[in-house]
Amino acid sequence: MARRKRDHLVETALGLFMRDGFHATGIDRILAEAGVAKMTLYNNFHSKEALIVAALERHDAAFVDWLQSRVEALADAPGDRLLALFDALDEWVSGDDYHGCPFMKACGEFDDVEDPVHAAALAHKRRVFIYVRELAEAAGADDPARLAGELFLLIEGAMIVAQMTRDRSTARRARAAAEVLVAATLTAS
Repeated sequence: MARRKRDHLVETALGLFMRDGFHATGIDRILAEAGVAKMTLYNNFHSKEALIVAALERHDAAFVDWLQSRVEALADAPGDRLLALFDALDEWVSGDDYHGCPFMKACGEFDDVEDPVHAAALAHKRRVFIYVRELAEAAGADDPARLAGELFLLIEGAMIVAQMTRDRSTARRARAAAEVLVAATLTAS
């Protein structure tokens, strides 16, 4: 029972943080939405910041699992999987519940690189980069880290533009740029 309450609290907090931001979402609001007592919060987390880190870690695990499974479902060949990243991204940013990347938001609201919230957000970005680099390696890129870095910039840029402008076509446009990069890189290999 205690674990279910903790999980429900984290899920509720995550939804509010993603929609409304971290600083703008107060503890009392989270507790009211989750329907749990303040004691549940303090029995599981020593601070709001610890709850934020737990929410980010939960979303990190779920998002990376989703991204990898979608890419694998969308494409079989390693080179095609590099482009399938953008197809999966398009699905995500086109959804009605897309309110921007919570990890980018966390870095913006907690800009001290020593802050545990910032560190949790950065850890997620590193995991995604590593996955992109692994795809570039599997596709046979001569410099997988460079290609991954270029594709990662396109991914991050597409998410930011989609959040700022509500233009849901950003991932498709980023994919078009990625096609050029991938073709040039893999042809040169």
